[in-house]
Amino acid sequence: MAALSIQERKRLRQIGHTLNPVVMLGDKGLTENVIEELARALNDHELIKVKIVAEDREARAALIAEISEATGAEVVQTIGKIALLYKKAAKQNQKLSNLVRFAHLSN
Repeated sequence: MAALSIQERKRLRQIGHTLNPVVMLGDKGLTENVIEELARALNDHELIKVKIVAEDREARAALIAEISEATGAEVVQTIGKIALLYKKAAKQNQKLSNLVRFAHLSN
């Protein structure tokens, strides 16, 4: 997967600013069901926020890296306990994709 350009990251962060977390991860970490839910959300929306409630910064960073690897998503940005993830859908859903719904923000 090619790394995102600075312009692409900026655009994704603008869109991500309006989003709410769709998945929250707790102490149990990354389970098979959570990975499936993340994959489904990424496939539908392409750009999602994930909230990680682990207190330890290193544990959060490790979990975010694990999520990225398990789902094939690119980490656009992390701020505190929130990670913004992007994965281009094979077939973009015009109704669900956050990139389509918030395209007006990047103009």
